[in-house]
Amino acid sequence: MLTVADYVEAAPGRVPENVWCYFEGGANDEVTLRANVAAYGRWRLRPRMLVDVTEITLATTLLGTEVSMPFGIAPFAMQRLICEEGEAATARAAAGANALMTVSTLTTRTHGEISAAAPGGPRWLQLYVLHDRGRTLAHMQEAQAAGYSALVLTVDLPYVGRRERDLRLGFQNPPPDLHLPYAKLFEATPALTWRDLEWVRGQMRLPLVIKGILTREDATLAVEHGADAVWVSNHGGRQLDGVAAGLDALPEVAEAVGGRCEVYVDGGIRRGIDVLKALALGANAAFAARPFAGALAVDGSDGVAHVLSLLRGEIALGLGLLGCTSPAQVARSHVEPTLPYDSPA
Repeated sequence: MLTVADYVEAAPGRVPENVWCYFEGGANDEVTLRANVAAYGRWRLRPRMLVDVTEITLATTLLGTEVSMPFGIAPFAMQRLICEEGEAATARAAAGANALMTVSTLTTRTHGEISAAAPGGPRWLQLYVLHDRGRTLAHMQEAQAAGYSALVLTVDLPYVGRRERDLRLGFQNPPPDLHLPYAKLFEATPALTWRDLEWVRGQMRLPLVIKGILTREDATLAVEHGADAVWVSNHGGRQLDGVAAGLDALPEVAEAVGGRCEVYVDGGIRRGIDVLKALALGANAAFAARPFAGALAVDGSDGVAHVLSLLRGEIALGLGLLGCTSPAQVARSHVEPTLPYDSPA
């Protein structure tokens, strides 16, 4: 296994087809799913030469959380479907790399179990607001008590997207025999509004990230309603098909917030240079899920640790070859749109 793609390609052979479809597929015709990956090919890097890159650091701080690199694990649900240890295995690998892990509300392990498996690892909670506000508050409080250092409120799921791979192969969401300690997906409320964001903000003192932003209008509203960061995401192409790829929406969102809050992006990252392109276009950090789902399916915690190591190495090498010694030095001037080759006359 030399690349992230090796793990992604090997994973379907390790998990039943009617389960892996949930982790691999997208909504409807999967236009946005494919666009997320393709978007990175539309930008090329502009390296600078004769820069002293003897000492390179990837370390950064995201909303006060110190991490080893500007890249982390995006939330993905129901991990025990592909590995018996589930989220505990992912957390152990992330903690070993001091990489940020965002734990889904639809985790199959409790926050206490995750923290016991990987004490001290940097973790954030991905949050769905449920119909039952008391349960939502108790969930937030439990995560905080377990050492989670930020809340990531997902706002792009008032209804579950139509995921036709799942329908064709008979995947039940969620499987009836799978234990989910905090919520079932259908318990999330479609009545969520900006006022609910204020409610979440008022309940907890943890930094608040708004995940699922794709437009300048919503980015501006998120800042106005107290968000500490906005996370550009189309839910991995699993919700509304035909929306912008994450990387394509990133410059608009970054410009709208104008440095008033941190900005993150996910969707389609398969290489370390993808992370560099995201940083150049305005992100403070990037996240991915499918590479880690594939790694978890292939080799459990060791697979996740290896993918983190592969991407960390690619980011570090890319930084040095780009002429930068830290993520903070990557700027808009380091990328340009890829131009089509001139056809012969």
